[in-house]
Amino acid sequence: MSQPYTTTIQDEITLPGFAGAVHLPGESGYDELRRSLNPSVDARPALVAEAYGVADVRAALLAARAHGVPFAVQATGHGTHAACDGGVLVKTSPMASVLVDPVRRIARVGPGARWAEVLAAAAPFGLAPLSGSAPSVGVTGYTLGGGLGWLARKHGFAADSVVRAEVLLADGRHVTASAGSHPELFWALRGGGGGFGVVTSLEFRLHPVSRVYAGFAYFPIEAAAGTLEAYRKWIDDAPDEISTAIVLKRMPADAPAPLGGRHVMMLKVLHTGEAAEGRRLLAPLWRAAGPALLDETRQTTYADASMGGTPNRHMDMFDTVTGEVADILVRAAGQAQTVEIRHWGGAIGRPGPDAGPVSHRSTKLSVIVDTPVPGLAQALRPYANGGTFLNFLSDPSRTTAAYTATDYGRLRNVKRAYDPEGFFRIGHVVPA
Repeated sequence: MSQPYTTTIQDEITLPGFAGAVHLPGESGYDELRRSLNPSVDARPALVAEAYGVADVRAALLAARAHGVPFAVQATGHGTHAACDGGVLVKTSPMASVLVDPVRRIARVGPGARWAEVLAAAAPFGLAPLSGSAPSVGVTGYTLGGGLGWLARKHGFAADSVVRAEVLLADGRHVTASAGSHPELFWALRGGGGGFGVVTSLEFRLHPVSRVYAGFAYFPIEAAAGTLEAYRKWIDDAPDEISTAIVLKRMPADAPAPLGGRHVMMLKVLHTGEAAEGRRLLAPLWRAAGPALLDETRQTTYADASMGGTPNRHMDMFDTVTGEVADILVRAAGQAQTVEIRHWGGAIGRPGPDAGPVSHRSTKLSVIVDTPVPGLAQALRPYANGGTFLNFLSDPSRTTAAYTATDYGRLRNVKRAYDPEGFFRIGHVVPA
């Protein structure tokens, strides 16, 4: 690491005391580091600063304040939905430490850590984090947005597992947020997003999950309507140990036979038990779908149970999937690459008394579509419950819809207390 220095950027922005690497437009690394995984975001920050520690993040933050330019933090780019044009973009990827305490069942991670690193560190102890579908996703951004993983029905949102956070505030103070220290900030961070400060360290509970029954089973698309009807009834009695989604998907040409280039219905499943019990629970859905074209479900370790994600271009929440909704979704699947109908419920809907402001916990199902489909939003609106989920939301103008009215009002109070000037304003941010 180089010694702290002062860098002048475009004769305007200086970073006194910043020890990491600074990348300017036109220089090597700038285009790669500014990139978001959201193809609609083409950010053009004045500089990209790679932070190696809290002091670097603070130096970049104070510089952005001093020069009156936008400020944003990005680890992997998965959660970047708004451009930091002309501002200071801090990359926390180098701050990727992961420490596991197997006795307390606690993980402590830096802001650049990814789920793959936590999974690898926790697995030798028979423990698992409440990670998401893709191991490449950053831990902190995912968790601050709520974090709906494949263990959520059993153990709740990832945000519910957080026990402590170190946070750099808008005025440069570095504080600890926990149940006993800055409790309102601690509440807001667990599902309220990253608009309250820069989380420089996160501690969360791990869970005793080692082997699971998980994977995908593929069926002809013609089975979709009947299976969705069975699914609507089946979810009411599904135990917390099983998580499922029905996916209508157009397979790539190079997919394994007999799937290549075919339009299929896919059943995603993760059961925190034995394969025989998982298959018994799934039997009603399997009967409705008919013989599988290909069955890739298996007993495996949780760390190896990669469930795959669905890019989000449209998202709605539902209390049930009626026959009318099923018909709309099947038609939409003819124009989209992927339509995913996912079951919520279980521990998601049974928050503890100190739970954070994660989404609409009473929702039973979510629908994600990966391709803009003309008229889809209007067709679904009469049946949807109007909510959305921060991790699945690509449009920052709809942030309000990710919370209940009560939680949103409380979040605004926290914003006024900790960032009254609205310094953190890029992306999914609750206004002061």
